[in-house]
Amino acid sequence: MATAAPAMDPSAVSRPSRLLAFSELHRAMFEMAALPLSSPLLYSAPRGDGHPVMVLPGFMASGRSTRIMRRYLDRLGYDTYCWDLGRNLGPRAIGADGEHLIEKLHRIHDDTGQKVSLVGWSLGGSMSRQLSERVPDKIRQVVTLGSPLRGRAQSTTVWRVYEAATGERVSSDKVREQMAELAAAPKVPTTAVYTKADGVVPWQNCQVTESHHSENVEVYGSHCGLGVNGTVLYLVANRLAQAEGEWAPFEASGIQSAIFPSRN
Repeated sequence: MATAAPAMDPSAVSRPSRLLAFSELHRAMFEMAALPLSSPLLYSAPRGDGHPVMVLPGFMASGRSTRIMRRYLDRLGYDTYCWDLGRNLGPRAIGADGEHLIEKLHRIHDDTGQKVSLVGWSLGGSMSRQLSERVPDKIRQVVTLGSPLRGRAQSTTVWRVYEAATGERVSSDKVREQMAELAAAPKVPTTAVYTKADGVVPWQNCQVTESHHSENVEVYGSHCGLGVNGTVLYLVANRLAQAEGEWAPFEASGIQSAIFPSRN
């Protein structure tokens, strides 16, 4: 069973330690270098059914950062899409009200005639959750990777950089309303992936409100390495392989039990 998101005062959640924050790049590079060692696990993932999957990058990253994940999902048989909105600079990339991202989602849905699954890394996951609240009829499933889904934006280690890059104040009423929207129980099947070694977003804030079709799954890794982490890639493939309308929580079995942190 997935770990339930803890009930706590969001203001009580502190930022990740400096040690975790400063070691992010080195840990992410190690995860990428170790990716070939995950081949047995990655090749054991179930095949996809060809439905469309759009992958959204993290803050300040472009679609290039999601290339490894998209290639892997392509090989499994999914119809993957880059978000094609340049660097993820929040509203400067997706529009003040997310209109550019919504337009992209509509276009994929109309072209394929199928609901779209969304995989979002960090800020891209927050955007995916927001999309699923606003246009749930066009979204099949959401998977977020180390994404701020609750709590205060100031709890991240990059909130000042976010304000400078996006021109958006994280203390504004609009941002607070958006965070409240993300904290609600999801309207579509959702898996929130988090790591307790996250050096950017407090892991407690990366958890989704659980319901009959939403869950939280812990992995080992860094925030910046989530998109190139073999365990995470396998988990994403496992979640996407579920038939539409037949979502069930993730259960590690066999060798997976040694790879994923134990859950009560």
